[in-house]
Amino acid sequence: MNSGAFGTLFKRLREEINRREVDNLASYAAFSTGGFRRQHDIQTAEGYRQSYSLDVDRILHSRAYTRYIDKTQVFYLIQNDHITHRVLHVQLVSKIARTIGRFLRLNEDLIEAIALGHDIGHTPFGHDGEAFLSQLCRDSGIGSFHHNIQSVQFLDKVERKGTGWNLCLQTLDGILCHDGEVHNQFLEPNPDKTFESLDRDMERKKQDPLYSFVPMTLEGCVVRMADVVGYIGRDLEDAIRLKMIRRTDIPGEIADLLGDTNGTIVYRLVTDIIEQSIGRSFITYSRAVAEALERLKQFNMERIYLDKKIKQQSDTIERLFELLFCQYLEDLRKGHTDSAIFRHFLKDMSPEYLARHSREEIVRDFIAGMTDRYFIAQCPDNMRPRPIE
Repeated sequence: MNSGAFGTLFKRLREEINRREVDNLASYAAFSTGGFRRQHDIQTAEGYRQSYSLDVDRILHSRAYTRYIDKTQVFYLIQNDHITHRVLHVQLVSKIARTIGRFLRLNEDLIEAIALGHDIGHTPFGHDGEAFLSQLCRDSGIGSFHHNIQSVQFLDKVERKGTGWNLCLQTLDGILCHDGEVHNQFLEPNPDKTFESLDRDMERKKQDPLYSFVPMTLEGCVVRMADVVGYIGRDLEDAIRLKMIRRTDIPGEIADLLGDTNGTIVYRLVTDIIEQSIGRSFITYSRAVAEALERLKQFNMERIYLDKKIKQQSDTIERLFELLFCQYLEDLRKGHTDSAIFRHFLKDMSPEYLARHSREEIVRDFIAGMTDRYFIAQCPDNMRPRPIE
């Protein structure tokens, strides 16, 4: 088959898949033909893959995605091979969200792209690391640090030596608008968004941490809900495994409605979302389930996330964040080209990236992208925290 015939065949096949979407998906789903990017994209224009499917592939092949493998979810510096890491969390969120999306007849490719990319901006050492880096960023005058903004930053401005992956707005918006810490019973998309409004929202969030987003697609709303479903019961199981809590500690009124195992909690939350949202242009829990979930999140906060056992080395980690931030900033100012920030981050970086970013923003991007292991390796040996047995 010659190249012309090959191109015609695959163009016809893609058109057939697009028609199938129209037949099979809900009218308020995000159709692949509606995905749009910052720049013209030859793979989208002339290739045979659909827009959001192509975004999934690009995220999977990003260097930032590879680094998920050694990023803290909740528990850091604990030697236990069965504790959840960030890479497993995003896979769980993807599976949960795609299950919901399938029953609600939404675009599973877009859901997968958002889910797999949503935590790429997380720092080493999870939310503690995020808080430490955020304070340093504020002190440096570049606004607060938020991992959801940094996820967009990596995929849009840092990857591929500063040229980015040119992902669809709908994908980047869903990644930006995920927020597993905010409790929502009800989410209705705000479709009137552009790349310009995306950029404005990110800048506003850096200056006002209380500023909130709503996804532009139902698919983004599903991922935002699935993020909580993916971690809430899993964190309980990890805490039980580490003997921080017992299963019987879960309040009875929560266990009666949601269950006391991760599998049951996931099943009941997913089932409730589907039952309450099917055939509607919004995503919602029932009131009873939403209230039980809110109480469970509070239980986890008090008994797990704020427990001193997982904070034992946080003071050391905070000092090391400050040490590395100041050291890399000084290396940039003095042009110390033997520094890791030149050798491992800025080498061959595009002129566009260098022109658009201050020294402080470059240091932010470098540290945020580190794995836990790489971060520790950059620290003086006598200050490195040791894993807890």
